[in-house]
Amino acid sequence: MLREHVLHMATEPLEVVRIGFVGLGNRGMATLNRYMVIEGVEVRALCDLDTANLAAAVEVLRKKGKATPELYHGKEEWRTMCERSDIDLIYICTDWLTHTPMALYAMQHGKHVAVEVPAATTVEECWQLVDCAEMTRRHCVMLENCCYDVFHLATFSMVKDGLLGELTHLEGAYIHDLRDKYRADEEQGEGSWMGRLCGRHSGNPYPTHGLGPICQLLDIHRGDKMDYLVSMSPHISSKDVLTPSAYINNTLIKTKKGRSILLQYDVTTPRPYSRMQTVCGTKGFVQKYPRRQILIEGMNMVCGDATETLMHQYTHSQMQAVQQRGEQLQVANIMNYTMDFRLIHCLRKGLPLDMDVYDAAEWSCIAELTEQSVRGGGMPVSIPDFTRGRWDLLDGYEFSYD
Repeated sequence: MLREHVLHMATEPLEVVRIGFVGLGNRGMATLNRYMVIEGVEVRALCDLDTANLAAAVEVLRKKGKATPELYHGKEEWRTMCERSDIDLIYICTDWLTHTPMALYAMQHGKHVAVEVPAATTVEECWQLVDCAEMTRRHCVMLENCCYDVFHLATFSMVKDGLLGELTHLEGAYIHDLRDKYRADEEQGEGSWMGRLCGRHSGNPYPTHGLGPICQLLDIHRGDKMDYLVSMSPHISSKDVLTPSAYINNTLIKTKKGRSILLQYDVTTPRPYSRMQTVCGTKGFVQKYPRRQILIEGMNMVCGDATETLMHQYTHSQMQAVQQRGEQLQVANIMNYTMDFRLIHCLRKGLPLDMDVYDAAEWSCIAELTEQSVRGGGMPVSIPDFTRGRWDLLDGYEFSYD
C-alpha cells in the first residue's frame, strides 16, 4: 500500500512563522539580513559552530530592534534547537554533507524545513527526505533561488499562455569562472568545503540552478518526469586549471514525454557567467544567456533591453509586486528575496509551497547519477520516480496565489 503523498500539500496556516537558523556563514548571514525586512516572522533561535558568527547575527537583530534569540553553539547543538516546541521552520545554510541529516531530524520533530542547495548528495538521501516528509506531513523545500529569476518567471507565464507552443528542448547550466577563488584558496593553504566536495566529483556536482527552472517549465512530476540521462566530463589536463572540479560536464536528460534537457557545469574555464535558460518550443524560442532573445511565431525577434517590456507583460502581478517591493527595499538579490517572501507567504496562508520534497529529491539526485554515467563511459542511467508512480497525478505546475 502506497504511503500518502505530499503533492501540492497544504498545512495549517501560521500567523507568525517562528524560525531557527542553522549556519551563519556567508550564505546564512545574508539570509538573516533578508529576513529583517520580511513580515510575519520571528527569529527564535540561531545555531553556528563559530561564536563570532553568532555575535554578528545578534548584532544584525539588535540594529533592527529585534529581540535576541536563543543561541546554540557546538557541533550537535542544532539537534537541541530542532527539539524546541516554539519553532515552526528550520532554515539550513550549512555544508552539503549536513543538509539531509539536519532536515530529517527537524521534520521528525515536527518542523517544516528549508534547506540550501543541494538538499541531498546521494540518491539514498533523496529517498530519505521523501519518506520522512510523507511520514511527518511536513514541508521540505530546497532553496533554489533561480526558480525566482525575473526572466524565468516571465518565461513561465509565456509557456503557460501557450506562446511557445509545445516545449521540445530546454537548456540550463552553472557556468561560472571560479579559477581565481580556487587559486586564492590554494595560496592561503585552505580550500572551501564546496571546492573539496566538487573536486572529488566526476559528474555534475551542482545541477540545481540550471535544472530547477527547467523542471517547472516541463511540469516535472506534475504531468511529466525525467526518465534517464547520459553524462560526459572531458577532464582538463592544463596546469593552469586548478582542482577542484578541473573538468566540464555535459548531461542530456530525456523525459517520459520525449522532451530533452541539456545541462552544463563549468567552473574552471574563462567562459562568461551563464545559466543558459534556453527554452525551445514549436512556436517560439526564449534565451537569457549570453544575450536575451525572444522569438515568437508571427513576431520579430526581440533582443537585449527590448525584452524587458515583453517580460513585464508576462510576469504574474503578484510576483511583480514582490519583486518591486524587493527593489524598493534595496535588497541585495531579488531572486533570494522573492524566494524567501514566497516561502513565508505560503506558510502563513496555508498554501502549497512553490517547491516540494519531490523537487528537492529529483533535482539533487542528478549529482550522483551523472557521476555514475560518467564513470560508465557515458552510459544511460535511469532517474528514480520519487513520487512512486504518481508523477502524472497533477495537471501541470502552478504557483499558489491567494
